[in-house]
Amino acid sequence: MAISQGKSIRSPSGGRLRSNRGKRKSELGRASAETKLAGKRLRKIRTRGGNEKLRLDGGNKINVIDPKTNKAEVLDILDVVENNANPNYVRRNIITKGAVVETAKGKAKVTSRPGQTGVISGVLL
Repeated sequence: MAISQGKSIRSPSGGRLRSNRGKRKSELGRASAETKLAGKRLRKIRTRGGNEKLRLDGGNKINVIDPKTNKAEVLDILDVVENNANPNYVRRNIITKGAVVETAKGKAKVTSRPGQTGVISGVLL
């Protein structure tokens, strides 16, 4: 069954709502990218209006900004330390926005959305 972002079939009290129409192309949803700690793999996705999104399926480098010196550099990601989105993501090494990763210079918090932009950016903690 297709992933839909349309109206729920349940009312706030839990009763079933009967829909007066079916699904629409504009309500289409997709499975999350779940960017893994692996070699770089990009996937192009056609979005509304013929535009494209880059999904990062795997990545092992992060663009990090050091807040003290305000300098940016590209570092290797060694491990996923923490992920508030889902505790299982740490075990599965999945990187999302807000995840804390271990680098050679220390821990960094991911500030970009890898599944939407195709890059992993972050700030040193």
